[in-house]
Amino acid sequence: MKVLVLNAGSSSIKFQLFEIAGWSVIASGNLSRIGEADALFTFRWQDANGQAQQLDEQQPLPTHHDALERMVAQLHATGALTDLSELKAVGHRVVHGGEAFHQPTLIDDDVIAAIRQVIPLAPLHNPAHLDGILVARELFPGVSQVAVFDTAFHQTMPRTAYRYAIPDYLYREHQVRRYGFHGTSHAYVGQRAATMLGRSFDRTHLITLHLGNGASATAIRNGSSVDTSMGMTPLEGLVMGTRCGDIDPAVLLYLMQHLEMDHAQIDQLLNRHSGLLGLCGVNDMREIHRRIEQGDTKAELALGIFCQRLKKYIGAYTAVLGEVHALVFTGGIGENDAETRARTCAGLERLGIVLDETANRSHAPGERLISHADSPIKVLVIPTNEELEIARQTFEAVGARL
Repeated sequence: MKVLVLNAGSSSIKFQLFEIAGWSVIASGNLSRIGEADALFTFRWQDANGQAQQLDEQQPLPTHHDALERMVAQLHATGALTDLSELKAVGHRVVHGGEAFHQPTLIDDDVIAAIRQVIPLAPLHNPAHLDGILVARELFPGVSQVAVFDTAFHQTMPRTAYRYAIPDYLYREHQVRRYGFHGTSHAYVGQRAATMLGRSFDRTHLITLHLGNGASATAIRNGSSVDTSMGMTPLEGLVMGTRCGDIDPAVLLYLMQHLEMDHAQIDQLLNRHSGLLGLCGVNDMREIHRRIEQGDTKAELALGIFCQRLKKYIGAYTAVLGEVHALVFTGGIGENDAETRARTCAGLERLGIVLDETANRSHAPGERLISHADSPIKVLVIPTNEELEIARQTFEAVGARL
């Protein structure tokens, strides 16, 4: 039995095909620049001898339908999928489920209508996800399709965490509230952390930090999200690659009144030109470290602001949880950037967070403990695997039918 995971964007599709037995990846890849003359198709698989192979080709792929047809043809050509009957389910990443979806959901016409209804909450993402769902239903008739929502894991937040202090009708009539994102990542690393600690997930209290170009923090109590840094949109919270994170709302009024910026300009400013990019001109943390070594004061400031915001959320979520068993770093920066981890944890010893500098600076791959043996709160590095989490949740959603 096999599960295909799709993550459809406006001009791209990422995919992984899993064998359910052992959850091994049979094939993976991505289709990018869909709609352009030089669309790129990357396909990775293992041949009959178990050797890793990769195909890279450029060709016109006018639509998502054309792109997925090319993917299916390559799955057949390599033997990764000899017949569609082997495919028991397709799992789709969907960024926003609003308040309607608390768990992975079998897709039918009503679910499609509900995803379409919350497009105003995620106008850059949900339309593309719908394109992928509609094409997959056409190409894989009779195969169960499941939507796995980035927001679902955070639907356990209490009202005190997800409501904004604004007039009640804005929530009741317009769904203005905090939703949170990166839910599949936080859920995955949270479960892995509990396993590393020798605890059951439903008896574990964690602070998880997903740090990449997009970044978010989550407080997990007894396996459930009780607070998270992103809000109604992914703009709120931590400093990110190009997003500002938390900001005084009056700044927007100032920009409108004194700089005569309209909503489109402000949207671009805060989402595309702020964060690390706005502070020092680059949003790649590796380049920021290189510039710091060369004496770049703007890069030094950008890193300082990034880590300061992280400290604030760690402190806040320690207070929210009352007891914390582990602090977890994941995402491209969280997994690979020892300096950022060190700066973030520096000075938090009185909270119970004490790093082992040797373990932190080690380049050992995979899951690892980087806190000192005497640290009351364990500090873990856990590579995230959102595709695997989507595959597992997809399997669980259709398990009774497999």
